[in-house]
Amino acid sequence: MLGFSVSVRGWAGAWLRVIMGQHRRRRAIPRGVTRSEGKTMLPRLLLTLVFLVPAGAHAQSGSSDPLEKINRSVFVFNDYLDRGLLKPVATGYDKVLPKPAKTGVTNFFSNLFDVNRAFNSLLQGQVRQAGRSASRVLVNSTIGMFGFFDVATDMGVARHRTDFGQTLAVWGVPEGPFIMVPLLGPRTMRSGTGLVFDTLTSVNAQLDNVRARNTLFFTGIVNDRALLLGAEQIMSGDRYIFMRDAYLQQRRSLISGGEIQDDFSDYEDDWEEEF
Repeated sequence: MLGFSVSVRGWAGAWLRVIMGQHRRRRAIPRGVTRSEGKTMLPRLLLTLVFLVPAGAHAQSGSSDPLEKINRSVFVFNDYLDRGLLKPVATGYDKVLPKPAKTGVTNFFSNLFDVNRAFNSLLQGQVRQAGRSASRVLVNSTIGMFGFFDVATDMGVARHRTDFGQTLAVWGVPEGPFIMVPLLGPRTMRSGTGLVFDTLTSVNAQLDNVRARNTLFFTGIVNDRALLLGAEQIMSGDRYIFMRDAYLQQRRSLISGGEIQDDFSDYEDDWEEEF
């Protein structure tokens, strides 16, 4: 479901992202919109959401979901779009593409995101981690054939999970309220702002070739969704509460240095299958 990603690695920028947070980060510019205009669309959306949130909701309180009524409506909308469009496409992709090929595609996109991880580690003052992420990009982009093979992990250089939302937390920016963003899925005000930055500084966003950029964008979306096809089975009870609590738990664990592994993380994937 659309609100059930991330990462994920979810949708951001063009019109199709996020299943439970995965996020991810690749952006296409709609037809008729110039590149410069397209790069400013997502920031304007997030800024609009900031001003739409009541002032009292920005402060930390006993509830992390002061906008639950609105969020539930958006969750239903996102889920409807996912079931009617993205899930069927991802299901077909999953059936046609061999498992090793899907693993290679996942590794390829993860290698691109390692560039952002290196940059964010540097912004957080973690120079050593920044160097390790940069070395992963170098090794996997060369020996690993453009990242399709995760050679760096086999060499003992593990992926360091981080994003600009975590960077903001290190800088002391509060989490803010939980928000279910149309087409983008679950976020907090802080992680949503971080997603904007990660998107605009991603390798994909720097491509001038519109066709190549859009191909990467849509391939990443479908691949992320295909990885989560079996994840719906673990949801029980109130699906909205399950998704919200799992997302917040993962984000807070990431910020505090926890080791919880799931698919809610913004701008990265945690898929452990590798060549």
